[in-house]
Amino acid sequence: MSKKYALLLFSKPPVPGMVKTRLTVEFGGIFTPELSAELFRRSMLDVTELCMRALLQLKEQNAQEMAADPSIESIDYDFFVSTCPDENVELMRSEFEKIGPWPLEIQYITDHGTSFNEHFNDAFQQIFDLGYDGVLSVGGDIPTMPITHVTTGFAWLDYFYDAYDGDGAVLAPCQECGVSLIGINRNAKINHNDVFYNMSGRAALDAYREMAEEYGTPIAFMDPVADIDDPEDLAHATTLMRAIRYCSEFQPDIFVPLRTLQFVDAIGVKVSTPPNDDFDPRDDLDV
Repeated sequence: MSKKYALLLFSKPPVPGMVKTRLTVEFGGIFTPELSAELFRRSMLDVTELCMRALLQLKEQNAQEMAADPSIESIDYDFFVSTCPDENVELMRSEFEKIGPWPLEIQYITDHGTSFNEHFNDAFQQIFDLGYDGVLSVGGDIPTMPITHVTTGFAWLDYFYDAYDGDGAVLAPCQECGVSLIGINRNAKINHNDVFYNMSGRAALDAYREMAEEYGTPIAFMDPVADIDDPEDLAHATTLMRAIRYCSEFQPDIFVPLRTLQFVDAIGVKVSTPPNDDFDPRDDLDV
């Protein structure tokens, strides 16, 4: 027996005015559309690199387990990029090919629909129709996501697939009641209907949980990972990335998003917090 899992990067191409508009001056941010797009391009490439490192680790782990025990099933892991419309596929392909050869093949698909939710459902379904047993999806704006989120996410999908007859999901929230990572197995009853940008005011995280509760779908919860949508998010990510870079000297397995870091360093992003007197006083205790 064998299984196939896919890692899906669901993303727009890094075109000025199309991505990260809340970082632009026009929408209250600090960048031009060109700088916002360049930040996203670098983040997307960093996310792709960390995802591929994770997939290579999973492939090696499976090969070692099969060598030690011939009864262990073969598991394959592939990388997909989904965007829209059709002409944007070539834009995405061009961005990845500028880097040179990647360690794994990048497979491109075009997602379709009339809403974000329909496009997301369509991308997942296209991959399921290709025979994959589970799909783990990330966006291109989470450069501080740990590699272990990918490896652990697939481990949970695989466990649920066997224990719950192909059902199961995994998610990592973002900082605003949404999700940064979502994985779903092929027989899971939950999907992305009415999850994102719904008119009821329901948070995406609540939408997935409520669907899972309704259908009894098991979900594995992972630590939150912040995405980068606005200047406050960028400040948070910048402090994290700089800390990650320093800690990598002592923590060699940690992934450093060097492309994104080079960008924020080059344009001189500085993070500060305003002085305030809103603190927990200890004067009476320190004697």
